[in-house]
Order: sequence, then structure tokens, then C-alpha cells
Amino acid sequence: MIKGGLKEQRMKPAQPQDEIEDFKGSLIQHGRNNNRIYLMQCSALPDRDLPGGLIRLAREKGYSKIFAKVPQSVSDLFSMSGFIQEARIPGFYRTDESALFMAWYLDAARKEEKDAMEIEKILSMTLKKRVKESLPGLDSRFAVRRCREEDLDDMIQLYRQIFDSYPFPIHDPEYLLKMMQSDEIEYFCMDSGGEIAAVSSAEIDNKNSNAEMTDFATAPAYRSRNFARHLLAEMESSLKEKKIKTVYTIARALSPGINMVFRQSGYHYSGRLKNNTNISGKIESMNVWYKHLDR
Repeated sequence: MIKGGLKEQRMKPAQPQDEIEDFKGSLIQHGRNNNRIYLMQCSALPDRDLPGGLIRLAREKGYSKIFAKVPQSVSDLFSMSGFIQEARIPGFYRTDESALFMAWYLDAARKEEKDAMEIEKILSMTLKKRVKESLPGLDSRFAVRRCREEDLDDMIQLYRQIFDSYPFPIHDPEYLLKMMQSDEIEYFCMDSGGEIAAVSSAEIDNKNSNAEMTDFATAPAYRSRNFARHLLAEMESSLKEKKIKTVYTIARALSPGINMVFRQSGYHYSGRLKNNTNISGKIESMNVWYKHLDR
């Protein structure tokens, strides 16, 4: 078990977190942590002024990017306001409608990727790898299981060990407990005789029959054991039982390992979100990967 407890974790300075709130009938996250607005859930019949309202809010707050996940049927509303497509997931919604990931930059510098050549090199290398139908064997000392509330302490300490910053407050005990108790997120872990060696989660949108595979973290002592692939396979199995149709991830573009996990697990690359997310202490570009579980 990782040393330390929740009391010790609470004594550490809290990472400033972005707010999540209703905006013109849609759901957004915004704040200085990611220095952006994220349109997380767009209303099926959005206010015609939604794109303009987001732009005005971003200017008022001094943010440098707006990141919007929208149904293709309303994407023209955003395109007419100057939003550009950065990624697309076909069959994202229950109706088989695609989702477009669109961006609007208030600061031209945020659109420029300093590590563009390295990002392209990692992507090219990843796409050349073949999909691996079978999983590598798992040592009998390890077992994948659903996380329980008594795992909360170890989960937070592992997240703190791996991520200096994160787009959502996974370092906060109250937040993580609330998420674990909801029916919107399932947490899984790799158990090594009572010690948590790795964790991940599936954020489920039951209404639209999709889920985001996210929050992957493996303790340094247990890396190179394919734990992320085993966790991913277990989450997929659980989601299939729930009749979830489409799964996707927003993965760090500069991380060869996590991109390879999704490539080898049969996910399709669908675009890159430039300088999008505050993770591990800096704003990074993210690759979008998806897979249809019903095909």
C-alpha cells in the first residue's frame, strides 16, 4: 500500500479547479486551470447564440481556447461562428450521429504546437503497429477488479504520484468519493495482493450510449506489464453488458505508451486537440481515439 493517508493528502495545497455549470441549456467546464471553456454536453436544440455566448464568456474571462463537443447536426452553427473541427467520432450518439470536437482560439499562440514534430512522430509510429486481438497473459499475483470505497486512499495517492495536475479534481477525496458513488463513472484497478498497482475509469453517458475511457495511472514500479490494456479490456466488457455502443479516449499526444494501448486494442484515431488539457503540470495536445463495441 502506498504510504500516507487522506488526512495527509488534504494538507497539501489544492490544485485550482475549473467550474462545471449550465450555460444556455448546455453543460460547460471553464476556468484558469485549463485556461479554456469546454462544452461538455451540447443541448440537442442549442440556443442559436450558444457559440457567440461562449466566445463572449471566454473573452470576459481571458481564456485562450474554447473546446466544444457537439452533434454533427448542429456543427454548422459553430462553423459559422469560426469554430474549426479538430476531431470527429462517427456513431457517437445513440442515433448513430457523429460527434465533432471543435475549437475556437482566442490566442494564436495556443494554436501553435511546440512539440508538433515529436507528436507526429509518435502518432506515425503508433499507427504502424498492428491491432493485437489477444491480451498478453496476466501474472497470477495480479487481478483486475472494480474499485471500492476502501480503495479511495490508495487511488488518490497514486493519482497524486503520477499527475502533478489534471483537468478534473481526481486528487480531491470528496470529489472522487462522489464520483465513485454515482452511476456515471466506474473505477477499476489492478490489485496486487491488496496493493493498487494501476487504476482507470469509464465515464458513462447512458443517454447517448457512449463512454470515455480515462484516468489511467500505473505506479512506476509496475510499468511495462500491460496493466492498462487489461484494465481497458475489463472496462469494455462491463460496458458491453450495459449496452454501451461507443467508447473513446482523449489521450496525451506526447505519450507513446497510452496511444499504443488504444491502437493495439482496436481503437481508431480521429484527430488531435491542440494544446487542450492541463495535465502533469502543463497544457498538452491530446489525441482522440474511438471504438464501436457493437460492431
